[in-house]
Amino acid sequence: MSEFKIIETQEDLDRIINARLARQKETLEKQFGDYDQIKTRNAELENEVTSLKTAMEETSAASKTHEQLVADLESKIAGYEKASIRQRVALQNGLPIEFADRLAGEDEESIKADAERLSSFFKPSQPVAPLKSVEPNVQEDEDADLRKMLQNLTNRGE
Repeated sequence: MSEFKIIETQEDLDRIINARLARQKETLEKQFGDYDQIKTRNAELENEVTSLKTAMEETSAASKTHEQLVADLESKIAGYEKASIRQRVALQNGLPIEFADRLAGEDEESIKADAERLSSFFKPSQPVAPLKSVEPNVQEDEDADLRKMLQNLTNRGE
């Protein structure tokens, strides 16, 4: 190192400080010479991040609406399947189709059990024969008029 010289004038001090500032500026330029490039790249990346966040939010909102739609459709499908099971079980147990909606249960076994309980109230009855035929006699022969007269006779007296 060189020996220290006493600074006697303002020009000497300014020259020494300017030399030191020039060396410092060179050092900073070596270290941070690409600062403007980095600054512009940082601005570009911030814009890209903002646009990607917006796209992500839009995609998330669309995904939620699609998930809600899928859930609604799945619940409708489950309802239709349950109605189909109820109708099939009602017909298998001899219940009128109008009673299919009244069957209770979450699965097919519980619906079948309820249908069996309900079908026990609907006992098939024997059809009762009519007392008199209400259909006209279509026989066309010479005794048809006599038969008609006999059918119209009553057992009451005059």
